[in-house]
Amino acid sequence: MLELDAVQTLALGGLSLFAGYALCRWLPPLKRYNIPAPVVGGLLVALLVLFAHSQDVTPFKLDTSLQAPLMIAFFTTIGTNASLSLLRISGKQVALFLALASAFAIVQNLIGIGVASLFGLHPLFGVLAGSTTLTGGPATGLAFAPLFEQAGVVGAESVAVAAAMAGIICGGLIGGPVSTLLIQRRKLKHPAAGADAEDLPDLTVHEEAGQISIDKREFNAIKCIVVILVAMWLGSWIGKGFTALGLTLPSYIGAMLVGAVVRNVDDRTGWFKLSLPTIDLIGNVCLALFLSVALMNLKLWELAGLALPLLLNLALQVVVVAVFAYWVVYRLMGRDYDAAVMGGGFIGFMLGTTANAMAVMRTLVERYGIAPRAFLVAPLVGAFFIDFTNALIITGFLNFWH
Repeated sequence: MLELDAVQTLALGGLSLFAGYALCRWLPPLKRYNIPAPVVGGLLVALLVLFAHSQDVTPFKLDTSLQAPLMIAFFTTIGTNASLSLLRISGKQVALFLALASAFAIVQNLIGIGVASLFGLHPLFGVLAGSTTLTGGPATGLAFAPLFEQAGVVGAESVAVAAAMAGIICGGLIGGPVSTLLIQRRKLKHPAAGADAEDLPDLTVHEEAGQISIDKREFNAIKCIVVILVAMWLGSWIGKGFTALGLTLPSYIGAMLVGAVVRNVDDRTGWFKLSLPTIDLIGNVCLALFLSVALMNLKLWELAGLALPLLLNLALQVVVVAVFAYWVVYRLMGRDYDAAVMGGGFIGFMLGTTANAMAVMRTLVERYGIAPRAFLVAPLVGAFFIDFTNALIITGFLNFWH
């Protein structure tokens, strides 16, 4: 058996990540359903380990001590994207969409608990297979998995990945058809392109190529890394404070809260002048490596006997989210073309990831025309704000049953 240290484990994770990118290029279904490359690469290694395990062979032992810092760094960057000024600019639509998504996350957990009870499983199995992995995606599922394991859910990491992967596929499959049905049955028309596009606020940070010196780019990168590290440092103290109060929270919550405070202070004062594209780049790199390392270490044989509960839970979740998007999201978000497109995006990120939602909506607008309000509201909620509310919801369920 080969014993790998932390750096060697990270290097293997990087190699599996490139294998994932290659497979996503070579296999069109992976790209079509927006399966993340780190998930593909990590699962490839996990499947090879599963085969070796079936032959009573353990090929290597991983040192995953860098997995937690990578995860915390990623969620810190999520915190720095949670700008209250963006929430104010986008108005009531984002607040309403966030309220709908948060309410449905609770529904997902209640469905999961019902299925778990039906099969005599721990109720928290249903929460793990509910909003933790469906709304949260594989990153949130893996981040919370140790807490679920401690609470009594056996094989929590494997369950999290299986539920998240199935959700991503279903989100990509049904989001488009539900919105298409709405558009065609209601005979909805897209708004005039020019007017709405001009009315949208510019929420991006522009850094003109060629006008930023190499020294300034390096300074911006170092500044962002230091801000993230300091947020992680302060966040660890906040986490210890929550633990002292008897609350069960994932290790990233404190750092994510500090990141959000830093972002909103910077919005008001301009003290830090953070480069958001740089922070997003750092976050994406940390997420990719975190997922690769975490998935390589999966024990897929722990899923034996859980296939039927997972399948029934997923089937019910798909039906309920489709009905909710068709009848509730569409009606409350304005009963217009943008609302129909938002319904598809809602299904995309409530079953998978924000990338799913964007892919579903992009396909719809290519066929039916632009939906500027949908492309403002859905990404803000799916990429930033729902992570906060979903973490609170999951934590509430965990503390109730733990």
